Amino acid sequence: MTVVSLVHLGCARNLIDSELILARMAEEGCRVAGSVEQADVAVLNTCSFIGPAREESEQAIRALLAKKRRGELSGVVVAGCLVQRFQHLLEERFPEVDLFAEISDYKGLASAVRDLGRGLAVPRYLAAGGLREASRDGARLLSTPGSYAYLRISHGCDHTCSFCAIPGIRGPHRSKTIASLTDEARELIGAGVRELVLVAEDSTAWGRDLGTELPELIEALAELDGEHVLRVMYAYPNRFPWELTTLLREHPRVVPYLDIPVQHIATPVLRAMRRAGSGDQVRRLLDRLREEVPGITLRTTLLVGFPGETDADAAELVDFIGEYGLGRLGAFTFSSEEGTPAFGLSDPVPAEVMQSRHTAVLQARDQALAASQAAWIGREVEVLIDEVHASRSVGRTAMDAPEVDPLVILEAEAASVGERVRARVVAVDEEFNLICSRSS
Repeated sequence: MTVVSLVHLGCARNLIDSELILARMAEEGCRVAGSVEQADVAVLNTCSFIGPAREESEQAIRALLAKKRRGELSGVVVAGCLVQRFQHLLEERFPEVDLFAEISDYKGLASAVRDLGRGLAVPRYLAAGGLREASRDGARLLSTPGSYAYLRISHGCDHTCSFCAIPGIRGPHRSKTIASLTDEARELIGAGVRELVLVAEDSTAWGRDLGTELPELIEALAELDGEHVLRVMYAYPNRFPWELTTLLREHPRVVPYLDIPVQHIATPVLRAMRRAGSGDQVRRLLDRLREEVPGITLRTTLLVGFPGETDADAAELVDFIGEYGLGRLGAFTFSSEEGTPAFGLSDPVPAEVMQSRHTAVLQARDQALAASQAAWIGREVEVLIDEVHASRSVGRTAMDAPEVDPLVILEAEAASVGERVRARVVAVDEEFNLICSRSS
């Protein structure tokens, strides 16, 4: 029997692909090991969004090949976004890799991995044969805790942001149908999942190619039988479906939380990025969301150091974080990506200036987050438990998405994964996590 281990890199959308790969390999009779050290064959699911992600993927390839040379692995397989983007060029750069696989339904990958572990001949390269259909995903081996799982609602993106390579990797936007998504959701809810985290390249575009809009899907998923809640991630800010705010405000199963990547606030930078709208439109969007959904938690993503960004643009961005109290955000520095409109643009921001601006953004974020978290001391929160350890339980509030936002730590408290408990906040730690005791 082929013993295989999967090494995952990248975002939540990529994690779903990793879970699909694991399930297909199990269906082919492979035994899935918990670590590379226990495996015969290692499968690396790569990321290729920006330079640092690509470098991480290539470093991981080299590390796995080193294990193969030492006889610790019999095979190394590389799959996912890096392969989809650079295709056969990777064969030339990494001739010791046994198999490359583009993004697909992964059935062919699984059978090839099985044969590779048995010492049989396998193809060197598996092409996807076209874009993946927007149909329901097959069975997945969930790698998340039993409390939450990701649900991908669409594939691809129609936007032409000048810095982004994703449309070239994942293709144009294709919505999965309500029927396929409710089927997937029922399966996850039936397995005990208590929070469905909806992800896509552009969540707010869901349904437009089907003649509908995102709120119809959210309501259908929220009305399914079970004890689940829904959280929406990756909501593109333009053409926002405003009927969604009614569900965010009123439906008990729709978490009043929205991840809405705005990328910047300075209008000249937004236009150079080919983001629709202006800084004032971004502000009006956030103002309206807070007006229509009192108490909503907003998360965003910012891109620092785009070519032509001035000191004034960077200062406006820092001021914007403080003005809107954006403590939940991710920030990355510009990476000139081959195949994107921004590749090789003139007027680049020097690396040391870019890093300084990135640091200033993170400092403003941390200041906002420290203030908002400290305001919860002495108050009660509801916590969804994700992990249980000997001396503590770890979970999240409705304000916090998995993997990217702060945690709640219940010291010396017994709880079960997937349980919702009431807790009183007693402190905030240095990583802005809420330290709590269970309410009586």
